[in-house]
Amino acid sequence: MAPTSCTDPAIVDLDDHERDALFDIARASIRHGLTSDQPLAVQADDMVGRLADPLGSFVSVFHRQLLRGCIGNLAASRPLAQGVAYNAYHAAFSDHRFEPLIAEELVETLVEISLLSAPEPIDFESEIDLHDQLEPLIDGVILMEAERRATFLPKVWENLAEPADFIRELKRKAGLPADYWSGTISFARYRATTYKSSY
Repeated sequence: MAPTSCTDPAIVDLDDHERDALFDIARASIRHGLTSDQPLAVQADDMVGRLADPLGSFVSVFHRQLLRGCIGNLAASRPLAQGVAYNAYHAAFSDHRFEPLIAEELVETLVEISLLSAPEPIDFESEIDLHDQLEPLIDGVILMEAERRATFLPKVWENLAEPADFIRELKRKAGLPADYWSGTISFARYRATTYKSSY
């Protein structure tokens, strides 16, 4: 299965074995969570190849093609395999926007894993300048303002195609007014390679 996007050479692509092993870990963590209420503890032997590398990742869970959870880590603070196990569990059971997944739903569940490049700060002079610099369908964007922080993965461009709309909704996700702007607000961008698999 080829990735649905691979737009940045900084992203490390997975071979078939690594990809399959990563999905096995995500599924196992969800099954483990159904009975233990905690993520799967990934063993050292399961961290093969690039799965041992520290990489940011997001896991999205879909039931009958509808999003049921999306959780991730932007910082490359843990091995990829551990991050995916943690994120898969929390996407399935801890995303406050949705009801937790139940065992009967697994047969119609799809798991999506996105691997992230390191975020790069965006230098801009105004909100218009920020909009002009963004690349729809390619850039994931992080908003940072004081203690507030929010991100949209590149796939969000599919529903918010215009940069102004994308940034407006990102501000709302961060708990800010849609027309908010300040001299301290900052943004960074990253790229993602995304893989999908049925449960």
